[in-house]
Amino acid sequence: MPRFLTVFALALVPVPLFAADWNQWLGPKRDGASAETVEPWTEKDAPKVVWKAKVGVGFSTPVIVDGRVYVHARISGKDREELIALDAKTGKVLWRTAYDRGPYSSVLNTGPQATPTVAGNRIYAYGITGFLTCFEAETGKQVWQVDTFKKLRAELPRFGVCCSPLVVGNKVLVAVGGKGSSVVAVESETGEIAWQGLDEPASTSSPVLVVAGGKPGRLPEVAFMTTLRVVGLNPLDGAVNWEFALPFQPGGTSPTPLVIGDRIITSTMTNGTTAIRVTAGDKVTVEKEWQAKALSGYFSSGVASKDRVFLVTNTLKPVPRADLVCVDNKTGKEVWKKEGMGYFHFGMVHTRNGKLLVLDDAGNLKLIDAEASAFKELCTAKVCEGTLVTPALADGFVYARDASEVVCVQLRP
Repeated sequence: MPRFLTVFALALVPVPLFAADWNQWLGPKRDGASAETVEPWTEKDAPKVVWKAKVGVGFSTPVIVDGRVYVHARISGKDREELIALDAKTGKVLWRTAYDRGPYSSVLNTGPQATPTVAGNRIYAYGITGFLTCFEAETGKQVWQVDTFKKLRAELPRFGVCCSPLVVGNKVLVAVGGKGSSVVAVESETGEIAWQGLDEPASTSSPVLVVAGGKPGRLPEVAFMTTLRVVGLNPLDGAVNWEFALPFQPGGTSPTPLVIGDRIITSTMTNGTTAIRVTAGDKVTVEKEWQAKALSGYFSSGVASKDRVFLVTNTLKPVPRADLVCVDNKTGKEVWKKEGMGYFHFGMVHTRNGKLLVLDDAGNLKLIDAEASAFKELCTAKVCEGTLVTPALADGFVYARDASEVVCVQLRP
């Protein structure tokens, strides 16, 4: 491998994190998996709310790094957003930095939906109207900001920005949408556009890394899911290395793909769930391994273990319902299913000891046996009010967010 590629490959290795850290959307590996263990609780030692902190609206998940909780929110009644740093153990505000944004209205949510990403001593936050901002993690000082939709002359989708930034080396990758700017990379130190490409509208999905063939030493591709396809891009320059076509998603809504080795699991409302395999040879090839059209979902992302995928599927009529479905990741065959796990949504974390920590949209925290042959709920506890936000797990604490507060819940005494 040429020296410059070797250096870049090293830059792709994630910054070392403490076991307690949850530094981005869906955790350190962007797959909803935690290195922590969670044991069943009883009524006597049920999860305890340690602190609550008032915050503005938003569907952005809290991220936790080095003893701090970072929350992206709208300032009530204003076209302003802010990033807030809280002490992870006490909820005390350490700093908060606000900025003006463009107007945005919605009956569902008017605050940030994308989850910030912490990389080194920087935080990258992507607001609902497309302001991508870099902050100093220690102080909250704004380093740079770019109004992506204005700069790239793109039209903001009706659902606003949902893509959580992915930091790869010295690039911050986001979905924008539109001709020539569906996918955009900016320089992490300056905010200058590094490259841009593709013409289709962006989906609500966030990018993930995948290594073709799972071969060590090979540069990973950045996999983006648009309204038309899943595409693997070279993070150096945005060149398309491979693609897999999907039926057009007119609503643009789709969960973040799950990567298990060189297998990518995608879900949409139109196409159901599809597993594709990316293989490296003389050239990269992509093939469909299985498809389950009945397993359709519109924005809630699943999680995976080595052998199983846990999906959030949605039924819209006659009454909305969110189901939890466990499938074999190699065949797509259903292992078990729990109907009505949520109304519209629930968020999950897969633990190291084979459990699913599930927060439903009524604010109930549940522990599920992820290795059982049938659905098995181990325990449950009410921890917050109604929520459409996926929780974070760090150092034995769950950080949940509802319409007005961030809640810190201690799992073990």
